[in-house]
Amino acid sequence: MERLKMSGIAEELSAEFLGTLVLILFGCGVVAQVVAGGALTDPAGGLGNHDSIAWAWGLGVTLGVYVAGRLSGAHLNPAVTLALAAFKDFPWRKVAPYALAQVAGAFVAALVVRWNYAEALARADPGHTLKTQIVFSTLPANGNPALPVSEWGALRDQVIGTAILVLLIFAVTDLLNKPPGANLGPFIVGLIVVAIGMAWGTNAGYAINPARDFGPRLASFLTGYEGAWRDQYGNFYYWVPIVGPLVGGLIGAFLYKTLIDRFLPTAEAEPEGSIPVPQEK
Repeated sequence: MERLKMSGIAEELSAEFLGTLVLILFGCGVVAQVVAGGALTDPAGGLGNHDSIAWAWGLGVTLGVYVAGRLSGAHLNPAVTLALAAFKDFPWRKVAPYALAQVAGAFVAALVVRWNYAEALARADPGHTLKTQIVFSTLPANGNPALPVSEWGALRDQVIGTAILVLLIFAVTDLLNKPPGANLGPFIVGLIVVAIGMAWGTNAGYAINPARDFGPRLASFLTGYEGAWRDQYGNFYYWVPIVGPLVGGLIGAFLYKTLIDRFLPTAEAEPEGSIPVPQEK
């Protein structure tokens, strides 16, 4: 920790850890409520649906950004961090530490959700199978055997979804474009995630964030979900929501920089005489 303090990033990593933790508390929490708690209502499904999941994930992003924004910029996502390093001059030396802090925050939050919903998870799914694995991490077609999405189809989905996410984040945070005023940026970013969830959630559960998927996946594996690394077809799947978002984030950032950013007016210095000078009495 002393080394981190000397390098000046201890507070940034602390913010990324806590901001991502807040995100996952709401994200995995709502899926636990809908999937595990909802399975025990009469009739089943009485504690929410896909839309409530999309809204809670989006609000989780908003609240996480408000928590971490001042200290770290609130990336909360290794795909965002990587894209900022590649296209926005974010220091490359910080990419790995940020990603580790994000994964750690997601891991701890998932453990809290796992602990809090332990009774509901055990009752709804005593074998801790893929039925409730989806509370913590994503599956192709959300585990639906009626929609045969392969890991390659899910990879395509994750590339596209994360490209959309990062392109729009670059747009709404660009001071030379039309950024939201009145500190509404985090709320708009949350709405972006809601929209992606509602429009791009079928094929792969819109992880669009390696930390969001890997941290909770690891937490579930360590707490009884032995099949956490595989999908419903028995294939190793955990790499898809890691590789797909990292590639997609770079594509989204490239598109914004190429098609929008380079055409925006540059910031110019105030012309001489435009700033009032105090008059001597």
